[in-house]
Amino acid sequence: MKNVKIHVKLRRLVKSLAVGIFVPFILVAGSAFKPFDENGDPKKPTAKDVLLNDKSGFKSLFSASFFDPTKPYVTQLNPNAVPFVQNYIREEGANLEKMKVWGKPYFDMYDGILRQYNLPIELKYLSVIESSLVPGSVSVAGAVGPWQIMAGEAKRLGLRISGSKDERTNVYKSTHAAAKILTELHKQFKDWLLVIAAYNCGAGRVRQAIRKSGTNNFWDLQAFLPAETRSHVKRFIGTHFIFEGNGGLTTMTASELSDFDLNAAALANNSASKPEDEANGIVHVSGKYKSSVIAKNLGIDLSAFDKMNPNFDKVVGTGQTYNMKLPTEKISLFSNNKNTILDESIKAMLNI
Repeated sequence: MKNVKIHVKLRRLVKSLAVGIFVPFILVAGSAFKPFDENGDPKKPTAKDVLLNDKSGFKSLFSASFFDPTKPYVTQLNPNAVPFVQNYIREEGANLEKMKVWGKPYFDMYDGILRQYNLPIELKYLSVIESSLVPGSVSVAGAVGPWQIMAGEAKRLGLRISGSKDERTNVYKSTHAAAKILTELHKQFKDWLLVIAAYNCGAGRVRQAIRKSGTNNFWDLQAFLPAETRSHVKRFIGTHFIFEGNGGLTTMTASELSDFDLNAAALANNSASKPEDEANGIVHVSGKYKSSVIAKNLGIDLSAFDKMNPNFDKVVGTGQTYNMKLPTEKISLFSNNKNTILDESIKAMLNI
């Protein structure tokens, strides 16, 4: 019995050490997963590291003193997901880093289609965990294609399944079908983590979990969901962190997103334009601007614009001011043409 107790204590010690060493690797936004300095020595913990390791809860991670107004939706990892995501990055990180390169044609197509439905483009990572972007993927349950759509859903959404023809394997058509499903689920749950859960196990199972738990917070109701679904949501979060280097609005619960929006709005409203902002490539914009139209008019690659301005369309679409980041040489071009760009953006939205 004494040996068993010692063994348990050792396991706990190793686990605590692993978390203490590895958490900064995951949580420090913008660190590109580098816990060491240029000499290969461990970095000394900063005040920000201490905050990110605070055990008081997720809301403390949204402290205004560490909020970057140029990146409205750069967030930290929810403590409930830390152990899973640590293991997931160790096991899948290398393969997913390679997918960033060979999967780019898929992601470019996904981005365009998801924008048409006014969905966060980060939802493209759902296809990564559903099928690893394999168009002909077939699950044990009979789901098919890069988005793993069941036959009944596919037919409901107009995809043809007959003989050797199965449009669920058509990347373009199946992505439109998946976007419709995601739109329907978000109208029902208004929470992206619950949408990811419902996509996996069905809306009925999620509603049942909400009833049994008495809450619609994923982290509080997850025990009432199938183990596969709990894993599915955390894999989505882990994939998002690997590809983006941080979290986003699709990795937060509705309540976390609400808290974050309040911080974002307060900081945006309290930040008047300053000459030094433009010198640093920051322009405060509000109105029905569209990222693709801005990028086209300024001659900026759309993916590069998205990297500089995460979730631009989502934020300006809710009426908030966005601190848009541009190459400094593009500032005057935007200022001189902003009315034309706004007009074109509105027309593009109406056409969609």
